[in-house]
Amino acid sequence: MASSPAPAMSVSPLLAGSPTYRMACDQLFAVAAVLDTDPGIIGRLAIPKRSIVVAIPIRMDSGEVRTFVGYRVQHSLTSGASKGGLRYAPHVDLGEVAALSMWMSWKVGVMNLPFSGAKGGIACDPAKMSRGELERLTRRYTEEVLPIIGPRIDVMAPDMGTDEQTMAWIMDTYSMKVGYACPEIVTGKPVELGGCVGRREATGRGVVYCILEAMSELNIKPQDSTAVVQGFGNVGSVVCHELTQLGVKIIAIGDRYGAIRNTRGIDIVALTKHVSAGNLLKDFPGGEPIPVDEVLSTPCTILAPCALERVITGENAARLKCRILAEGANGPTTVDADKILAQSDIYIIPDILCNAGGVTVSYFEWVQDLQQYFWDESQVNAKLQELMLKAFRRVRSKAKERGLSNRLAALILGVNKVALEKAKRGLYP
Repeated sequence: MASSPAPAMSVSPLLAGSPTYRMACDQLFAVAAVLDTDPGIIGRLAIPKRSIVVAIPIRMDSGEVRTFVGYRVQHSLTSGASKGGLRYAPHVDLGEVAALSMWMSWKVGVMNLPFSGAKGGIACDPAKMSRGELERLTRRYTEEVLPIIGPRIDVMAPDMGTDEQTMAWIMDTYSMKVGYACPEIVTGKPVELGGCVGRREATGRGVVYCILEAMSELNIKPQDSTAVVQGFGNVGSVVCHELTQLGVKIIAIGDRYGAIRNTRGIDIVALTKHVSAGNLLKDFPGGEPIPVDEVLSTPCTILAPCALERVITGENAARLKCRILAEGANGPTTVDADKILAQSDIYIIPDILCNAGGVTVSYFEWVQDLQQYFWDESQVNAKLQELMLKAFRRVRSKAKERGLSNRLAALILGVNKVALEKAKRGLYP
């Protein structure tokens, strides 16, 4: 009897229309091409374990009822509770959330954390909603996804458009349902409710730890360096502050509203006060306005995209003029762009390593909540630095050992961890 042909690696038909999801699958299949892994397991990893789409009707301040669409995707439950952020943004769709959940699986794998990957989102514009509307939206979303979340099932965290307050509302809604305070249901919540000191800054700090390690390898001194940062939200702002304190000159910053440049260095403290007062970054008097599309091509030592995915593409990759590309955002570089950058001398710190500081300190927070034993910030930062540098060195070791790019080495480490665990656990039933 003839043996069955090897299963073809395919993507979910439901998600195939999303370029972000296809990009995540292309990365997975690139790993499969160089990794001796059961194709059946690769096929399982290409399609998320569980996806839920929910309607979220809420009463707006005007009295009208509006229905939003929300998503939660659990890419895997093999390695432990699924873990991932919740984002509020107008462009959110199921494919984007599925891709982000997949990248989270590889991220926790690279960091060797006892989690699986997940992600959530609601298609809305939080900048145009009141605090009351956001609270009602968050609580109703929590109610709708209640059957698939739990401290040992799926633990959310802040992402784009959400913050500590969002997590506090989720924690309270879940706690009211189970009948007792359950801080371990989310991470990234206020310290007063069991949050971890240093969690808000963790992603940005992790990016900077990786940058410093790359600069050490390349024999570049911080005080002789310049940086360009795309995004001035939670991650980008922390990266700017931390690099400035090390002596790096921040010469250009952009966000979705505009961009500024100052070759003498942007005053980050003054810019933070400017933005915190409700002003737009592009109106900051300490820099000249420039077109947003010029940010990525500004000559610098360090380029840190810290906003959206898929911003470095086949069209603009050749225009990058940096020595180090530190991916503070998830999936900022497309597969086409990677091929172009491979022909350059740009040192890439891939996203699943570079921005893993947030989920790492989320792990610390989750552990502290479960134990009801809390650490001080110096302990948190020291442990974060230790784990980030261990992961960085594992990636570099794998890259050098097999003659691979940093991205492919990181993906191999992340994918292989999940694949091995699936193989060991077997297939039920």
